[in-house]
Amino acid sequence: MKNKKSIIIVIIAILIIISITIGIIIINTKSIKSEETLKQYISLVNEKKYEEMYNLISEGSKKTITQEDFITRNKKIYEGIDAVNIKIEVIKVEKQKEKSNATEKITYNENMSTSAGNISFSNTVKLIKENKEYKINWSSSLIFPELRNTDKIKISSIEAERGEILDRNGEKLATKGIISTVGVVPGKLKANKEENINKLSELTGVSKEYINSQINASYVKDDTFVPLKKVSANNKELKEKLLQISGVMINSTEARVYPLGEEMAHLIGYIQPVTAEDLKEKSGKGYNSNSVIGKAGLELSFEDRLRGIEGKEIYIEDENGNRLKTLVKQDKKDGEDIKLTIDSKIQSQLYNQMKEDKGFFVVMNPQTGELLATVSTPSYDSNDFILGLTNTQWEELNKNENKPLYNRFLQSYCPGSTFKTITAAIGLTTGKLTENTTYSYSGLSWQKDKSWKSDYITTLTSYNGAKNVKNALIHSDNIFFAQAALQIGKKEFCENLDKIGFNEQIEFPLTIKKSQYANSEKAMETEKKLADSGYGQGDILVNPIHMASIYSAIANNGNMVKPYIEYKNGQKEILKQNVFTSEAANIVKEALIQVVENAEGTANDMKINGLTIAGKTGTAELKGSLDDSQSGTLGWFDCFTIDRKNGNDLLIIGMVENTQNNREGGSHYLIKKIRTLFM
Repeated sequence: MKNKKSIIIVIIAILIIISITIGIIIINTKSIKSEETLKQYISLVNEKKYEEMYNLISEGSKKTITQEDFITRNKKIYEGIDAVNIKIEVIKVEKQKEKSNATEKITYNENMSTSAGNISFSNTVKLIKENKEYKINWSSSLIFPELRNTDKIKISSIEAERGEILDRNGEKLATKGIISTVGVVPGKLKANKEENINKLSELTGVSKEYINSQINASYVKDDTFVPLKKVSANNKELKEKLLQISGVMINSTEARVYPLGEEMAHLIGYIQPVTAEDLKEKSGKGYNSNSVIGKAGLELSFEDRLRGIEGKEIYIEDENGNRLKTLVKQDKKDGEDIKLTIDSKIQSQLYNQMKEDKGFFVVMNPQTGELLATVSTPSYDSNDFILGLTNTQWEELNKNENKPLYNRFLQSYCPGSTFKTITAAIGLTTGKLTENTTYSYSGLSWQKDKSWKSDYITTLTSYNGAKNVKNALIHSDNIFFAQAALQIGKKEFCENLDKIGFNEQIEFPLTIKKSQYANSEKAMETEKKLADSGYGQGDILVNPIHMASIYSAIANNGNMVKPYIEYKNGQKEILKQNVFTSEAANIVKEALIQVVENAEGTANDMKINGLTIAGKTGTAELKGSLDDSQSGTLGWFDCFTIDRKNGNDLLIIGMVENTQNNREGGSHYLIKKIRTLFM
């Protein structure tokens, strides 16, 4: 009996323990359910699912606000302040004694990111159990504790200035200026309305359909000024014609302007209003539908530094317009001004020399690496993107066979004979060539042996004297440098090209195309291809900014300076050290001086009294085959001054396309233009 009693007592004890455990679980389950409802609600706020949020509020709350008003209020507030990344931390859950339904009060901390900064606060919310589920007892205080249903959330903004872009002398390249906004006052178009609209369309390039849609908008009244087109403030002739049309008005507006227009377009770029895609990509970074953003050139590359962050204050206002509480305030931050190494005078001079051609100029200080000019022609006007391009203008830019939008100084090209300088420096550095290395051949064509079959290396002119490095550079001898490449050998040639930055991305604000010596994994796969590479043909492609750095090694005892565009008061940084021996660099430099000074030198027309210049001409054939007569040629001229009197030496890389029909030859055509810098 005692055993039975003991068993019964144990069973009762176990049942009591189980009951208590179940009770605890039930209590905890209730708490978890209420917390999860709140967390689910906040998750839906982040996802902007306002209709589903409404489904989580209590029946009593629904009697105070309709679904439509609920969606409108929450959407307007959360999206109006750009609220993102809303997080809560539950601090305490308390059971409340209510007559009808089980109620719990949750105390929590909330944090959110907004367009004016982070907002943090503590809050409480009641949840009521309805049909075995917890629902939120909603009011506007759930959004912000101090917010009543009759209050509003307001945002005040203080516009920030975008930073300017300046040249090395403080000349403004991108700045705030004045443009003109052309518009109409519908009531003043008079009886000949259709005729006036036709004239307006013809002069501005804005379609008649667009003009009519704007003046017929619901908000427009007879005395409303309807803006239609932005035009340059300096376009006096156009503005005078427009003002002769009844109803037309022209207002002045502040906007980003580019004083040098097409002369600097490829470098500076332009800004435009943000798109929906921009806002999505830049979410949480302070952009809004009224923002502008860099779309090309340095305006894009330096966007994070140039853009101004407007000042903002988010506050609660009552129904009478009284300010009740500031939720967050962010002071405005003007954008940073950026000073470039560019010299506007050199840039403008060379642009105007080349503007009718397809080509480029890159000018660098060979001692410091400062880029003084980056010219690409033909060009476009950055201001056109501020004023607004019509569809016709945009199509004309894109379909223009001369490719004005194409940035040539960022690309890579076949360098032709300007590459012989590099082959010579590599040969001398590796010891495969010496100053006295001489080859024996005669005539204007050569092949290594009969295995080349019908393939020959040809050169343009014969000359007296030894076939050595110096004379081969002076006379631009293809055959010498083809043999030099074979003597250096493929492995050592490619290794040394890698050493000077081939197949390597140069650090620069704009993306520079890599220089290369192969179109595939197999570099210089035949002896003929290796030989062709020695004088800058084959698969050799070089970017002009990279070429400027390589040539700087000839001027700097074998050290390549790093090209840069942002002004650093003449600081110098070595990109690659000792790529050529000092002896090799100086042998090549002396030969390049003779290319200009020697009467037989291919660049003798670059000779200027009182100025020492080292230079190399080049013509690159773009033939796809021996019979190709359509691809044309590129004319190059690369040069640098030595010990210029004012201490500011210039290194100039220039190229012009389609020189096959130019009687002067591309190099000499460029020389005439470059000489203007020294006249």
